This record gives sequence, structure tokens and C-alpha cells, in this order.
Amino acid sequence: MKLTDTFVKRKQGNGKAQKHSDGGGLFLYITPQGSKSWRLGYRFMGKQKLLVIGPYPAISLKEARERREAAKKLLVDNIDPSTAKQEAKAVAASASKNSFQTIALEWLEKYSVNWTAAYKRHILRRMEKYVFPAIGKRPVKSVTAPELLEALRRAEDKGAGFMAHQALNECGRIFRYAIVTGRAERDIAADLRGALTPRVYKHFSAIKEPKAIGKLLLALDDYKGTFTVRCALRLSPLVFVRPGELALAQWSEIDFEKNEWRIPAERMKMRQMHIIPLAHQAVEILREVHKLSGQGQYVFPARGNAEKDTPMNRISLVRALRTAGYSKEEMTQHGFRAMASTMLNELGYNRDWIERQLAHGDRNGVRAAYNYAEYLPERRRMMQEWADYLTDLKHKTIQA
Repeated sequence: MKLTDTFVKRKQGNGKAQKHSDGGGLFLYITPQGSKSWRLGYRFMGKQKLLVIGPYPAISLKEARERREAAKKLLVDNIDPSTAKQEAKAVAASASKNSFQTIALEWLEKYSVNWTAAYKRHILRRMEKYVFPAIGKRPVKSVTAPELLEALRRAEDKGAGFMAHQALNECGRIFRYAIVTGRAERDIAADLRGALTPRVYKHFSAIKEPKAIGKLLLALDDYKGTFTVRCALRLSPLVFVRPGELALAQWSEIDFEKNEWRIPAERMKMRQMHIIPLAHQAVEILREVHKLSGQGQYVFPARGNAEKDTPMNRISLVRALRTAGYSKEEMTQHGFRAMASTMLNELGYNRDWIERQLAHGDRNGVRAAYNYAEYLPERRRMMQEWADYLTDLKHKTIQA
């Protein structure tokens, strides 16, 4: 007699192994302790064999019967159901090992060795929020460009267009890693160039008039906040790096003998090492702050953490500018870059020197890996003359 759902549900263990047949070789197996599973007895190539279908109630009576019929069809084609199940397991294991998410996490661990914890965390969050839910479990080889685009457009629809573009760039790096490790054949992220809504680039507010620059420099000198923030503010116009690059500056990157600051590629937006020649005014500021934080890792540590390897939050620089009396419509921390770019061009310096000093990306990826020292003698002179020019503006402002 065939089994019923009620019988299967109510049947309990009795201290002995039990077998309750449903016909066609299918039976419910109950352990002495009461655990239940479905099993199928069958003959293949003249031998009696047993296939464990799976546990109850995860697999219902109806599904167990469906799997029995599927196994019978395999037998008709001279395929051993047990062998087919083992092969399916192997394929599933391989798919899991080569899933997009597995490879992405492997790539992240491998290449994040020299990244900041914050940068690594931002990438992981983007993947977990926008990419893994859609394609994370899929074998990387089977992911298609339309599937990835659909996931990224969902991010766009939620107002996270910038994150979508960032995630697309990171997916490209992951696919290329999968290619070189033999688990993918092509970078499908490359097919999506131009598929996302173009980014609207924001122009950061910046002071670009000489007299106003002189007043700004005096305001930075008079800043009454913490010593490290004051030093970072005063250094900003002399190096005009991005806010995050300044806040995370490390003493290991500063060379007082050569008067250089070398930011490693992993901390740069364009992923290429950047050299900042330090004018003597910049060196003086760094030597001042070295007395406080020189024994630690970061040049500008968080307040009260000079020896605890905790960097300043770049938001501290933004707040300091506001405290110094400048609104976001007047001046931003990023605006020091625009200020330097505009004024250096107006002062007649070579545009290529300026662009290299701003660490703007080179479209030629191979060339970009080697051009960090390009125009270095010229840039060294330009940076000292720029610092002298700023000093002169301050003096003129004081005398006015």
C-alpha cells in the first residue's frame, strides 16, 4: 500500500531501523532515533544498489516520488542514478568554487594587502549590496552582460548611480582576475561601457582670485582647532592632493632627504604611484607635525591617537574649513586642487607638468604604470615656485 502524507508525518522512531515502502523501490527510512529520509532500491547492470534521495521533510512525499520517476528514466537510458547524483554534486561543488562571489572574495583578499581597511570595506559593501544578490552564486563563466547590467541598473534606480559605476569598474577587475586564473574566458564588464547613465561630474567650489587666496592662507594659519588638523590644512594648498590621500598620509611615504612624498598606487584614485615634490614650506609643516606623530604610522592621526595608528577622518578637514569661515559654496577641501590647477595655468606653467602633478589618469594603462616620475625635475621647480607664490600672497595680504 502506498504511503500517505499523514502516515509519513506521524511515524516516529521506535529504537529500531524502519523501512516503509511506497512502491517502485521507493521507501521511507527511519533511524532508531527517529530521523527520516527517502531511499530508492534499484538494480543496475545486474547489481542491487541503493540511492539516498534526501531527508524528510526537506523532500516531501510528492517530490520523492518525482525523483523516483526521474531515476527510472535514467535507468532506461543505462545511466546509474547514483553515479548521476555524484556527478551533479561535483558540478555543483565546482560551480560554487568558481562562482562570481567566491572569485570576487578571493580577488579582494589577494589584492587588498596594501589597501586601507576603509577602501577594502567600501568595495565589499558595494559587491554585497548591488552585485552578489544578483550574480554572486552563478559560475563566473555563465554570467552574462545583460544580467550584470540589470543588477547595476537596479542600483541606478535607487539613486546610487555613482556606486553603480564604481561597482562596474570593480567587476571588470574581478572578471580579468578570473581570466588570468583560468576560470573565465572574457571580461563581460567591458561590454557595458556606455550602458550606464553617464555620471554628472560636480565642480568643487574653489577660491581662484589672488587676493582671496591670500586671505584664505592667513585663515588656515589662524585656525584654532587641533594641531594636526591645522597642519593638514596648511599643507593642503602646497601639495593639492585629494582629501582622502592627505588624511591617510603615512610617515613611511615621506622622504625628508629627497623632500618627496610618494603615495603608493593602491591609495591613489588612478592606481598608479604618485610623487609630490615637497617645497621647503611643506617640509617645515611636516617636521612640525613629526614631533607629535612621528612615532606612529599616520602623519595626521585622529585626535588623541598619535601612536594608535588611527588616521584622521577627511571630514575633519571639511569641518575645519567651515570653522575657518568658508562655506561649501566658497571653498571645499577638494577645491585646493582646482585652485592650484587654475592658478598654475594662468602663471604659464606647462599643462603637462600640472596634469601630472594633479595625478590625473593616463589613458594608456601600460604607460601609466611607469610615468609617475615624468617631468619630475620640472615639477620639483614648479612646486617650490608655487609655494613661494603662495607665501608672497600671504605677505601682501598682511601688508594691505
